[in-house]
Amino acid sequence: MDWRQAEAEYTDEVMGETTIPRAFFDAVDQHGELDCQLYKGGIYDRSLVSGNVVPAAPSGEYAALTYEEVGDIVARLAAGFRELGVEADDRVSIYADTRMEWAHADMAIQTAEGVATTVYTESSPRQVKYLLDDPGSMGVVVENADLLETLAEVESELPLSFVVTLDEVPDEVTEPLDADTYTLAEVYELGSEEFDRDAVERWLDRRDWTELSSLVYTSGTTGDPKGVMLQHRHWRSLMNAVRKRLGPRPDKPEDMPKFEPGKTSLAFLPLAHAFERSGHFQSLASGITIGYAESTDTIADDIQQVQPQVANSVPRVYERIYNGMREQASDSPVSKRIFEWAVETGKAYDDAESPGLGLRTKMKLADRLVFSKVREALGGNIEMFVSGGGSLSEDLAKLYRAMGITIIEGYGLTETAPGLVFNPPEDIKVGTMGPPLHDVQLKLDRSVVSPEQKEAAEGEVGELLAKGPNVFEGYWNKPDKTEEAFTETGWFRTGDIVARDEDDYYSFVDRRKNLIVLDTGKNVAPEPIEDEFATSARIDQVMVVGDNEKFIGAVIVPNFEQLREWADEAGIDLPEDPEAVANDERVREWVAEDVEAVNERLGHHETIKEFRLAPEEWTADNDALTPSLKKKRRIIRSRHEHLIDDIYGRTPAEGDADAQAAADD
Repeated sequence: MDWRQAEAEYTDEVMGETTIPRAFFDAVDQHGELDCQLYKGGIYDRSLVSGNVVPAAPSGEYAALTYEEVGDIVARLAAGFRELGVEADDRVSIYADTRMEWAHADMAIQTAEGVATTVYTESSPRQVKYLLDDPGSMGVVVENADLLETLAEVESELPLSFVVTLDEVPDEVTEPLDADTYTLAEVYELGSEEFDRDAVERWLDRRDWTELSSLVYTSGTTGDPKGVMLQHRHWRSLMNAVRKRLGPRPDKPEDMPKFEPGKTSLAFLPLAHAFERSGHFQSLASGITIGYAESTDTIADDIQQVQPQVANSVPRVYERIYNGMREQASDSPVSKRIFEWAVETGKAYDDAESPGLGLRTKMKLADRLVFSKVREALGGNIEMFVSGGGSLSEDLAKLYRAMGITIIEGYGLTETAPGLVFNPPEDIKVGTMGPPLHDVQLKLDRSVVSPEQKEAAEGEVGELLAKGPNVFEGYWNKPDKTEEAFTETGWFRTGDIVARDEDDYYSFVDRRKNLIVLDTGKNVAPEPIEDEFATSARIDQVMVVGDNEKFIGAVIVPNFEQLREWADEAGIDLPEDPEAVANDERVREWVAEDVEAVNERLGHHETIKEFRLAPEEWTADNDALTPSLKKKRRIIRSRHEHLIDDIYGRTPAEGDADAQAAADD
């Protein structure tokens, strides 16, 4: 049977038209003895541990909670939130990093008939105030003392009834707060005092899947975040569609990656983001074990301990993992050459339609010397990585595939809960985001596409428009923004330019608002150019510029670790100051070699004619990336305005970065 037909006809006990908490408690009933969550010891002062709700995990190691245990925690927390006054449709915000208690609080708030709303931990006090005030949150769940201090700066201006902390915090931090303050363990105890499981069942039964589940605030590259109103049916419809594509269908071969009970995933993306959140809902409904990484900086250690079969991530993390492999292989000149040879062999093998005996022999050797060790470093059990939240470099995807690691790319937005297209494991097309998920309708608005884009892309090109049961209905308190988001006939405007091939697979071109128009009238999509540098050893990050200019330029963050190694090997004494390094002509020449190599693969109007080097990496911590690791182009452009002026031979007074920033907004 064709996979499309099998997918359309497939159904199982996980699918349904229920609420998110009901799907979770159904899994508790079915998979109670299986491990549900893995949590690491020694990194948090967890109130659930000090309150004897869960046992302490050994420092630096993982302990497990079963589905039955997590179900009991969620039910008692839900009862505790009801004791704090939470009733149907009350909003409660979660202001914490990704960890098991985030999921506990989220599921408990929804079980108590409340609506969970999101706050990113990188938010400034002003942003925290907005993200609590805009939804009218009656309470907030805060991770620790540091975030509580940020909240304290604005808490008196908010009508909060309660604050709940995941960790134990000193009294002097909570004393200035006007709202009543509890630890999560105290909420658990409140719910346990006169616990009534029948009451929990009544709350679950009263909630319909058409009611509001969550307000997920867009991380936003410009302007104030928008609260995307996602009903239970939006999440559930997407879960059903992904289940059809990745579930244990009988037509799937035994060794094909699939979601099924007993498998393990690793979570490290922000749960405040719809991508990781929907993955959580999918896992918790499917009997999958979720291990929580300490942070994105500790993934290398955490993935070895958790040994997951699957993980969700964004392209930037896959680039970091690959760069880490390459840097580890650079410990000696010999191992560096072996790694580079293995990578080239893998590329050749992946590109070959029918590899000959010689290439197959080389590939076996490359696997034994390099690729098998890479898989071991990733825990040894990885069946698939799922990539979303941005376009993935085709070269990078091919390299992972050559190493025996499948990256399945998909695409969606917060407004689509968050999936529209997804590559099927049985028919992956590297370089595409896949075909539509079940019940998703897509079409292209070709009126917004330039002749250059039509010529450059394979297949039809246009702005992607979407309809489907997982597509949201509006933004919280923003009717004007809601109206702008839809066509007159009800199609959601994604704002993304995509290409569609003859097999109905979609490929990302760029954000419509990111398109660069040169003063010659030529349109240039910056993201595909930037993706060309994903496997560069010398270049860490790139932002292409050139709107209303004669040519394309770029601001580039060099790979400083590789740079220092090159300088040491070449006997070059580089300055310590990063600004001085970025202005060093020898460094510019070193970076220019990779720029020229990429330029050879680009069209004439796309080539980078001039570039300047930035002295530090762009991160979420320094506000150059969103929490989901997308570039905040307006902020990067403003921060490096002097470099962009220099590219185009202007004095700072002549720069138009402020005008461009206003245009972005």
